[in-house]
Amino acid sequence: MKYSIQTLCAVVCLGFATLVQAEVAVIVNTAASAAPSQSDVGNIFLGKDKSMKGVDHKDWTPTKEKFYSGVTNKSESQLKSYWSGLVFTGKGQPLPSVAGDAEVVAKVAAEADAIGYVDAAAVNDSVKVLFTLP
Repeated sequence: MKYSIQTLCAVVCLGFATLVQAEVAVIVNTAASAAPSQSDVGNIFLGKDKSMKGVDHKDWTPTKEKFYSGVTNKSESQLKSYWSGLVFTGKGQPLPSVAGDAEVVAKVAAEADAIGYVDAAAVNDSVKVLFTLP
């Protein structure tokens, strides 16, 4: 009986962990004509490609973690180190950042050449989804 309850608890916990892992949507303005590839998006958010204005999240969240690991293969510490090097040498500045998903959606919807990323549940009709990261 004790074994059955432990097994049931483990299965339930695993199910909740799966539900918590939401998709990340990469979004652009609905009027955007360009459709950058996942590689291009990574370059935009690393400041290597200036064809679009990247809108970043201010805080390191699970959404930001999933986005950066998916498109740039960088962790939080690697990203901080990357930007520190560019700022120190005068070769770049981190992207503008906003407080959360709603702010990213609003900024991308307001600027024709903006691109951002949000939890897929935050997407509405004011923006267009380029692709999602599971």
